[in-house]
Amino acid sequence: MSRYLHGAMINCFVGALSLIRCPAIMSFPVLSQFASIKIAATENMSLLALVLSAVFALAWYLWIICFRTPKGSPPGPFGLPIVGSLPFLDPELHTYFADLARRYGPVLKIMLGKKVCIVVSSPSVAREVLKDQDTTFANRDVPIAARIATYGGKDIGWNPYGPEWRMLRKICVLKMLSNATLDSVYGLRRREVRTMVKYLYEQAGSPVNVGEQMFLTILNVVTGMIWGGTLQGEARDMVAAEFRSLVSGIVALLGKPNVSDFFPGLARFDLQGVAKEMKVLAKRLDGIFETVIDQRVRMEEERGGMRSSSNGKDFLAYLLKVKDEEDFNPPLTMDGLKALLMVRLRIPYSSIIFLAGSPCTEAFSPALNTDKRK
Repeated sequence: MSRYLHGAMINCFVGALSLIRCPAIMSFPVLSQFASIKIAATENMSLLALVLSAVFALAWYLWIICFRTPKGSPPGPFGLPIVGSLPFLDPELHTYFADLARRYGPVLKIMLGKKVCIVVSSPSVAREVLKDQDTTFANRDVPIAARIATYGGKDIGWNPYGPEWRMLRKICVLKMLSNATLDSVYGLRRREVRTMVKYLYEQAGSPVNVGEQMFLTILNVVTGMIWGGTLQGEARDMVAAEFRSLVSGIVALLGKPNVSDFFPGLARFDLQGVAKEMKVLAKRLDGIFETVIDQRVRMEEERGGMRSSSNGKDFLAYLLKVKDEEDFNPPLTMDGLKALLMVRLRIPYSSIIFLAGSPCTEAFSPALNTDKRK
């Protein structure tokens, strides 16, 4: 019985509130005053909630700064809550960091979103970090785009310091960066440069895209160093045509600021679409690697076995030989092999893509504009 009475009282109260909003009832002074008091109370509650939220956010931010900052951390600008110093970054970072160094010293801390970054601007401290204590500071956070492009950060640039990194360094020192390797491709470099000069001479009096020719020349040199004559004829031309768009797109994405790198919690949403675009490019590049590797394996099998003919001069033959050997610990995996190929391709193309359409090529001649030369 009490339950029914309680429900009836609630219904009456709700009905009374609804009558307050009725124009006929609002004509009564008492009810009109009651309605205005209710509206004012609602506005005051909203304002109070907003003020309390702001106070709570400020207190939380101050608590993080005062109590959660590790002791002994270098000084630096406080920045804003959540975003840190991201809104204050200058496009000319060297001048921005120089101003901060004059204010906070040669070693300073800066918050970029959720990432804590340490800036070193003194030659003596840089020598300490990069030379004397290089193994301590060798590891770094892998950006999402770089992790996708390098098969999970398996290349020598992003791999954490350890046995696998030392194995990759050994491979690069012995083969990729050795003087013997550079001397062995001297004839290849000379032939490709002569071909470019001959083409430019034959095009005298007509517009020539110098950047395009520079890119194609170094493309031929680098691919010749990596996989030699694995691809010939039409297949070689098709790979060369696709390489420019792939590598230029990958290099552009690697240099593009990604909000997911500063706020790891947002990585799953991929707000800028960087991860999605990089996966498409990396898949296409992986298809080229698979084609070249399969072709090289078939060529070596036709010649009587991989080991008997793997003493060639190209980098791919050496990597396939290392992959099959047991002397390297840990062993070189196929993903690690492809990541090394990616590094070997990316290093020269970063500068070539910059030169291919930039005003820097104007230094060749006063008559040279951004793209063309007659």
